[in-house]
Amino acid sequence: MNILVLGGAGYIGSHTVKELIKAGNSVVVADSLTTGHRKAVDSRAKYYEGDIRDGAFLDKDFTEEKIDVVMHFCAYSLVGESVTNPLKYYNNNIGGAITLLEKMQEHGIKKIVFSSTAATYGEPERVPIVETDPTVPTNPYGETKLAMEKMFKWASEAYGIEYVSLRYFNACGADETASIGEDHGPETHLIPLILQVPLGKREFISIFGTDYATHDGTCIRDYIHVTDLAQAHILAADYLMHGGKSDIFNLGNGVGFSVKEVIETARKVTGHAIPAKESERRAGDPAQLIASSEKAKKILGWKPEHDSLEEIIASAWAWHKNNPDGFED
Repeated sequence: MNILVLGGAGYIGSHTVKELIKAGNSVVVADSLTTGHRKAVDSRAKYYEGDIRDGAFLDKDFTEEKIDVVMHFCAYSLVGESVTNPLKYYNNNIGGAITLLEKMQEHGIKKIVFSSTAATYGEPERVPIVETDPTVPTNPYGETKLAMEKMFKWASEAYGIEYVSLRYFNACGADETASIGEDHGPETHLIPLILQVPLGKREFISIFGTDYATHDGTCIRDYIHVTDLAQAHILAADYLMHGGKSDIFNLGNGVGFSVKEVIETARKVTGHAIPAKESERRAGDPAQLIASSEKAKKILGWKPEHDSLEEIIASAWAWHKNNPDGFED
């Protein structure tokens, strides 16, 4: 397949590029480098720098390259920032999707795999969460992702653009070679924040809330290795190329770990004490978010291979230990 990976210099995008190439696909990466890193892009991929809100930029990509499937990772994704600056998120996330769909229609490109999020569900009514559960986002980030999903649905009906939307739970870990990994600015994800303590970048990790209705009082999340996410994208592209119809899939391990359990596993992996301090709850943090991924397993044939929390943290630690300042670009 010839795959255009939009946002291929980002965390999940760059891991997907690496796995796509490993599987024998031809890959073109387009990224504005607003949040991505040029050094994260596999040297075997063709690279274009630009913003997908720029129609002329997409015209160039689609004219110069023969594309079978688009993979769309381009989005701002900081929940807190989306609350304080919602228009930035609507402009970038939804604005980019509108331009992309317009240009896909103009150039006759009919297949897209979309990077969505569990934030589309908001506060879950039950766990594990299934794809038919209510979608009531609690922040503008989740709202923009849900709006993008709905745009893909209507574009599919109007223009015949088939899509797969993949709703991730907590992406984590790093490539087995430790050559690429997680490098956000600012960092908001739990595992890299924990690992900043043994790296000497923070004195302790904060635990926000210890009075949730969980076995140890801390929030429980479903952690999914980034390489397993990448494999799901490849399977989704194959599904579309073989006539699969537009659909939505959860991606998670179906197992939840509490904040305290993640910290304790990181202590074991790193051999560091990792001091923790308990703080008040943060507004909007659900007690539990756990995915049912049975649909993805049944229809896409997806099976997570890196579902051990210890393995996930060990892969992240290998990256962060060797790259304490990330990509430094």
